[in-house]
Amino acid sequence: MTTHDAPPTTAPGATTVREPAAGPPQPFVRRLWRGRPEDPRWARPALLVLLAATLLLYLYGLGASGYANSFYSAAVQAGSTSWKAFFFGSLDAGNAITVDKPPAALWPMALSVRLFGLNSWAILAPEVLMGVATVAVVYAAVRRRFSPVAGLVAGTVLALTPVAALMFRFNNPDALLALLMSAACYLVVRALEDGRTKWLVWAGTAVGSAFLAKTLQAFLILPALAVVYAVCAPVPLRKRFAQLAAATLALVVSGGWWVAVVELWPASSRPYIGGSQHNSFLELTFGYNGLGRLNGEETGSVGGGGGARGGGMWGETGWDRMFDSEIGGQISWLLPTALILLAAGLVATRGARRTSVTRASFLVWGGSLLTTMVVFSYMAGIFHQYYTVALAPYLAAVTGMGAGLLWERRREGWAAVTLAASLVAAAAWGYVLLHRTPDYLPWLRWLVLVGGLVAALGLVFAGRLTRRLALATAAVGLVAALAGPAAYTLSTVRQGHTGSIVTAGPAGASMMGGRGGGPGGPGGGRTWEGMPGQGQQNQQGGPGGQGNGFPGGGFPGGTPGRNQQNGTPQNGTQPNGAQPNGNGFPGGGRTREGGMGGVGGLLNGASVPAEARKLLEQDAGDYTWVAASIGSQNAASYQLATGEAVMAIGGFNGTDPSPTLAQFKKYVEDGRIHYFIAGGGMGGGMGGGNGTASRISSWVQSTFTKVTVGSATFYDLTRKADD
Repeated sequence: MTTHDAPPTTAPGATTVREPAAGPPQPFVRRLWRGRPEDPRWARPALLVLLAATLLLYLYGLGASGYANSFYSAAVQAGSTSWKAFFFGSLDAGNAITVDKPPAALWPMALSVRLFGLNSWAILAPEVLMGVATVAVVYAAVRRRFSPVAGLVAGTVLALTPVAALMFRFNNPDALLALLMSAACYLVVRALEDGRTKWLVWAGTAVGSAFLAKTLQAFLILPALAVVYAVCAPVPLRKRFAQLAAATLALVVSGGWWVAVVELWPASSRPYIGGSQHNSFLELTFGYNGLGRLNGEETGSVGGGGGARGGGMWGETGWDRMFDSEIGGQISWLLPTALILLAAGLVATRGARRTSVTRASFLVWGGSLLTTMVVFSYMAGIFHQYYTVALAPYLAAVTGMGAGLLWERRREGWAAVTLAASLVAAAAWGYVLLHRTPDYLPWLRWLVLVGGLVAALGLVFAGRLTRRLALATAAVGLVAALAGPAAYTLSTVRQGHTGSIVTAGPAGASMMGGRGGGPGGPGGGRTWEGMPGQGQQNQQGGPGGQGNGFPGGGFPGGTPGRNQQNGTPQNGTQPNGAQPNGNGFPGGGRTREGGMGGVGGLLNGASVPAEARKLLEQDAGDYTWVAASIGSQNAASYQLATGEAVMAIGGFNGTDPSPTLAQFKKYVEDGRIHYFIAGGGMGGGMGGGNGTASRISSWVQSTFTKVTVGSATFYDLTRKADD
């Protein structure tokens, strides 16, 4: 391996990569434990301890989340029993409709369930492993250009970011996306070291694979990666563009092969593409999951957000969105610090040659951080707090690199002062975030503030202190900076999380409703369609604001998320036996939270009584779908409870035009569906009751016999009402 950085004496800020010492090959176990020959003996054991600690932390109480997001768990269950459902990402083994994302994130979980059976650990353990792998990738990327300590700092920052601890224990696509985007940045830096095409091609493959996890979000960092390589790569300009073309081809192939198969496959013999209005994955990609997320015009959605400084269903947009009461406690603990360190890293390397990999590393990771942050801050469409996990690897890498570089140059006055300033920012902002949850460890915010300020004062003079005293000061500063996010992370792993919208931290850590949390205090704020905002309770039993529901902490279908008493999952299909509140969407009665109750909800699953489960399981083998229901969450609950295919009419929102009334009548006539489950989903959509789902519901209710089992209502599609 070669380096294109000049020595620090001729290129300020350039870090030289040392060649491994020559010698005979070492046994694998020794290499695993010892690491690079030039590394300190403690470096590799410290990394292994970090990875083991991350694994244990993320595995702690994993089963408390049950099936987590039932929407994706149902697709995992379907994919574990049907290879066709596996390939397409179908919600059910009957292949009626897909999830509203590509299926790559479902594949590891579905394979795990095939091996170990359907249970919480089989679904969520692959996500945990992705989290550990992401920590390892970030460490490796930082370690290559800086010190082992810098890599350990970066890995620790990532592992203790609250939203990372949340999403690497949850079954949404974001875990795989974060891993692949981290790998893409790492591979681009490798390509910048020696100009070899293979690294850039692998980076393109990583981005293309990330596209199959969460579509266009994978492309947010492409401009930064492409520009940095085009400018900084150590090869002639013509070759740089040829390499970028090869990487683009790799991206198109790795991300496009599945799209091509789906688009060329006869629509009549594949499932409907959920989230689209015309059964097209390309429409889904560029509409509902693409430009619609930016401008808020997602066809078939539940509504967009506000303008540049306006408020909307998904919170206020603007430059400070990542710091407000909805998002701040999830991701922003060290964001001011990272921005300071990014600027410092670029200043320190300003005199380096064009091909400086040290500077390019800051540009790759920092550019990815800034690009993603800006898009998230201003996107007016559907936006959830947990999306910010995408920022966590970039933030962690920049923090590790910047801290490592300034520490090495601490004898220079400006570096020591800047390092101290970054710690002051971490301590002050940590105090602000902890103050937003005043009842949660009230002493901690003062410890963070005082400890951080004292350590920062010591860092100003770090270049004059003895090495031991300087290291002790840095250790105190690191503890102060990480104490807040670590506490929120521990709170996160101690609780189960279910539903479609989940947040990290203790009660009140993410208050929907804008920059002040909105009226009503924790959990209060704006409402949806005039419904009052509600909070919820977590393990601590305090008032909510976890944001697991809609803006305002609540939703007209009830409050998705944790059980109101003890933080256990509230979906009645959960493997740990937790009982839900049974909240639903319009059509039900009042719940104790004040929302509209019913059979199932838009954002969370339904309670499935044992009697209803037994009813659906009778003669299940005679039908393609034992039941049909409006909305995916409602259908998912019954599918997970019975292990049998349940058709989700209208997809996630109940607004997709599939199946049509004519198609549904044909399914019923052919004897392929046994029951229709009343309630659930949006049905007719935001525009009224004339949607496909509403027409199907009206036809069923006027044609077939109602069957009530416990608290659930069904219509037997084999028995006419007048029979």
